Amino acid sequence: MTVTKTAIPEATLLLKLMGDKTRLTMMRLMQRHECCVCEFVDMFEMSQPAISQHLRKLKDVGLIKEEKRGQWHFYSLNESHKDYPFVATILEQLPLEDERIKKLEAQGLRITCGLGE
Repeated sequence: MTVTKTAIPEATLLLKLMGDKTRLTMMRLMQRHECCVCEFVDMFEMSQPAISQHLRKLKDVGLIKEEKRGQWHFYSLNESHKDYPFVATILEQLPLEDERIKKLEAQGLRITCGLGE
């Protein structure tokens, strides 16, 4: 199997996007969980427009996928992105953020987005 290297210009862009604490944490979460905007709003205690801007930046370069189900938009990492191995290597060095998901579940906020329906 051939490992594709990430070119310097692409790596620079990816690292710049991942250099934001909120986006980096969101990406780590999306590596293991599908999340919607309202969940990120609750997790980060940020406005919906602010969360949407972070997601738009990641989506614009193809790092995340969006799936619409009814009125909800769910986001996850795009594992088919050509630079996913580079991104995944960085994310794997970070602690899991599962406690954020567990907190939402405990508050009943994870289900309100249509998961499990």
